Parts: sequence; C-alpha cells; structure tokens
Amino acid sequence: MKPIVGLGFAALSASLAVSAPLVVGASSVVAQTVVMSGLDNPRGLASAPNGALWVTEAGRGGSGPCALNGAGENRCYGNTGAVSMLLKGKQSRVAEGLPSHALPDGSTAGGPNGISLQGTLYVALGLGGGIEYERTLGSDFLGTLIHMPPGAGKWKVVADVAIHEFEENPAGGPIDSNPYGVLAEPGHRLVVDAGANALYRVGANGKVETLAVFPPIPNPTPVGPPMIEAVPTSVARGPDGAVYVGQLTGFPFVQGLASIYRVVPGHDPVVHCSGFKTIVSIAFGPDGDLYVVEHATGGLLFPPNSGRLSRVAPNCARLPLLEGLDRPTAVAVGPDGAIYVTNHGITPGAGEVLRLAP
Repeated sequence: MKPIVGLGFAALSASLAVSAPLVVGASSVVAQTVVMSGLDNPRGLASAPNGALWVTEAGRGGSGPCALNGAGENRCYGNTGAVSMLLKGKQSRVAEGLPSHALPDGSTAGGPNGISLQGTLYVALGLGGGIEYERTLGSDFLGTLIHMPPGAGKWKVVADVAIHEFEENPAGGPIDSNPYGVLAEPGHRLVVDAGANALYRVGANGKVETLAVFPPIPNPTPVGPPMIEAVPTSVARGPDGAVYVGQLTGFPFVQGLASIYRVVPGHDPVVHCSGFKTIVSIAFGPDGDLYVVEHATGGLLFPPNSGRLSRVAPNCARLPLLEGLDRPTAVAVGPDGAIYVTNHGITPGAGEVLRLAP
C-alpha cells in the first residue's frame, strides 16, 4: 500500500455502474460463533463446496533481515506465514514456512494475504515496498502469487506480481507493490495490488497484465497530501458479470472516502457504492448482496475496536451486521450461506474467525 501501515464485458449497460447513494439501516443482531482461534495475523478467507474454510496467516515476521518500508516502519523477515483450514469443526495448519515480515513485536505482518480456490488454492504474498525493500528483506517470494493443492502443504510460485509494478508502474508514482486480494477463475487469476493501485490479470502461463488502474482522490481535509492514494484491496466477481474492487484509501484514511468500484475490462473503473472507510475485503452472497469488511471506521486513522461487517444491497443500501470488531481483515460466504469474518487481524496468536449463522 502506498504507503500504509503496509473478457469482454464492454457490452454491459454503463447505467449499472452509476454511483448510488449510501443508505445505512439499523444494525442487525446476528448470532456469531468463534470457529477458529490462535491465528497469527489472519488475512484472507476462502470456502469450498464441501464446507472447508481456509484462512491465510501473514505470520509474525522473524529475526531478520530487517528493513524500513515506505512508511518508515522497521520490519523484520521470517518464514512464519501459514495457511490454516477448518473442516468438520477441526482446525489445522495445512501449510507453514511461508514468507512473512512484521514489526518487531510480530504485529501488522505482511505475507500470505488474499486466498482463492479454483481447483487449487491461490495465495497472494504481500510485499509493501519497492525493489530495495524486497532485496533487503532477502526473499524471492514476497510480491508473488503462489498455488498449493488443498491440504497438501506444498506450494509453488506461479507469477511474479511485484515485477510488473517494478517494470511497468502502471499507475505512476513511487514504485510499490503489495499483492493483497486474489480471485481465482477458470484460465486466469485476478490480483489486486494495493501498493501499485492496480488490478491485474494473471494468465495460466504466469503473464501479468493490467486490467485497471485506480486514481488518487482529492484530500478533503487539511491533513496529509493533497491527493490520497486509492489503495485497492479486494476483488470479487458480481452477479452481473462485472468485477468489483474494494478500496482502503491511503493516509489520512478519511471516513466516507472509500468506495467499491465496478470494473469492466477496457473501461475506466467506476464508483459503484461510496461512503465507506478502509475496506479490506468484499464477497458476494447467493442473493446478490455484497458483504463488506471495513478494517476500522470513524475517528482518526484506525480507532480501536471500530471494525465493521456490513451487508450491501445492489442499490447500495447498507445494513451493519457486526460492529466493534478488532481490525478485521476478511469475509467469505460458505456453501450453506453462513458468513465468516476474521477478527484481531493484526495480532500474532490472537487472530480468530467468526461464523455468522445464515
């Protein structure tokens, strides 16, 4: 993120992409259960038709090498990233030893981020910096897209996402790559690079091409730069066939400035729903509603225990389902309609996954 502490659908009617006003309803009371716990900086969620649920753990970094990222944080490397699975009520680690970098206390880690299932699991490994940052940390895998057979514990790099930013820099500005969200589809993968402010298509041969670039936003406050970075974080395929991308934004993380974009290849991204703050994950339900996780809401920067999960209707009417979450990072919809959301998302050893009954 820049910086953060961190197929032809052209025939679709352009009227579907017109921004709609945000309407907030009363909070819904939803039964919730902790189904996974003890996670190290949980980041992404993916579900399978058989009920299996996977969560990426960005790890807790390690003893180094250490380097300053674009936000001036000293972050140290270690192979502590992981992927855990929940199946028939049993939680287990299915992959360990993935690259990770974090603050000295192991918090706010970068590493295994988004995860998606398409025959095999695909995981975006975050970086959060440029070429020198990558070189200093000493990992050949940060900033890549990997795949692993479910439950096998083995993984392989299928695309170097960061190199596309390093060589092409499609959005301009400082060189910065942080692959964050991923959507695996037949024949290709869609990857959101939060550092590059771009959406990429990764072909079966590993070739990376730019599908969309997200523009900076005028800063409505006297605090921070005149233009705020877009920082896209999450991607989902909508029931209308278009791609939808959630946005975090950059400093100073203004309440109401983050949006959900609708993307049709060959066209500029268009705001679909607006009025959010710090969106980190989106997922469509079977009824066409969109579930949205905000890492924090209200106040300055990231107020503690202010994360929110909302259900957003196609007309952008919004119903908060859970409020007061501690830095949540991901949402997924299970085959039975249950909603899963992470909690304590930037803390080593305390991360958990909540299940909301359908």
